Amino acid sequence: MTKIFDFISSPNKRKLLYLLQAHRFTFNKDSSLQSFVKNENILGIITKGYVQIIKVDANDNRTIIEELFEEDIFGTNMSSLKNKDYDLITKEDTEIIFIDYDKIINNEDNNKAFYVQFQKNLIEILTEKIREKNERIEIITQKTIRNKLLEYFNIASKKNNSKFVYISSTFTDLADYLAIDRSAMSRELKNLKEEGLIEIKGKKIILLYNDKWI
Repeated sequence: MTKIFDFISSPNKRKLLYLLQAHRFTFNKDSSLQSFVKNENILGIITKGYVQIIKVDANDNRTIIEELFEEDIFGTNMSSLKNKDYDLITKEDTEIIFIDYDKIINNEDNNKAFYVQFQKNLIEILTEKIREKNERIEIITQKTIRNKLLEYFNIASKKNNSKFVYISSTFTDLADYLAIDRSAMSRELKNLKEEGLIEIKGKKIILLYNDKWI
């Protein structure tokens, strides 16, 4: 997967961040960043830590929209962060570089090789994010909890070219990501295990079925 600073040397990375007038901030675990970004048109680059973008509806139902790790990016507009129902929550101590998006578009030094590479990386990442959003739609539009889980497992398995699927956070977060009830998800996981379709070892799911069975 493309990273924002791929093929950019450390000296050129420093030059790039200087040209873009980037600012680096640190946040403690469980910090809300919504008030920090909601009125800005920015690009955020996570250099350390783990962040979730969540949506909370009028009934306080929580859905994880996106999980972001080191070198992942987010944008005010690309992630709907100006919507009051959305928030960014740090899940551990986190460091983020913020860049004014207009500086990226209108910078006069955009002909430099490292700057062109940065823009190329950014476009590739945005393309990947569109693909991931389409995959998410494929998952959450499944009619049953079972099919949502199996679709999620299939996508994760194909990405890693492995029958092992690792849950990156908690099963509660997985339920929030799939927009399903945690207890109902647990029952369906138990059913899948009893039917011999999966094994569960901690946060590792082992897929025992063949795709053609689904």
